[in-house]
Amino acid sequence: MRANRSLIRFGVLFVIVTVAAALFAVNSAPAAGVLGDAAKGAAPYKTYCMSCHGEKGDGAGPAAAALNPKPRNFTDKAFMATLTDDYIVKVITEGGQAVGKSPLMVAWKAVLKPEEIKDVAAYVRSLAK
Repeated sequence: MRANRSLIRFGVLFVIVTVAAALFAVNSAPAAGVLGDAAKGAAPYKTYCMSCHGEKGDGAGPAAAALNPKPRNFTDKAFMATLTDDYIVKVITEGGQAVGKSPLMVAWKAVLKPEEIKDVAAYVRSLAK
């Protein structure tokens, strides 16, 4: 009888841990199709983003000295891990003001196509690795 209770408790605990792990995996995975191809995003990043965010993405581009607040440092792994892919895409698409950040971060939706924005977002994400 005691062995059966232990087996039942183990089974219940196993199910709870398995379900919790599955839920965590689903909730932490990026939405399908949110990010594009980082390799394709490198060229538009260099054209449109590098002057402020820097070649390495460290926020130290040539124009950064004149900006307040300073551009975001994309190489900060801990900070970048707190951002969702959707958030990065939204900032690039609609600008900083759309997410309560600096209006100096302009919206690129009039310049870049949605797929190009996803590619840039993927490239930005890759700078933290």
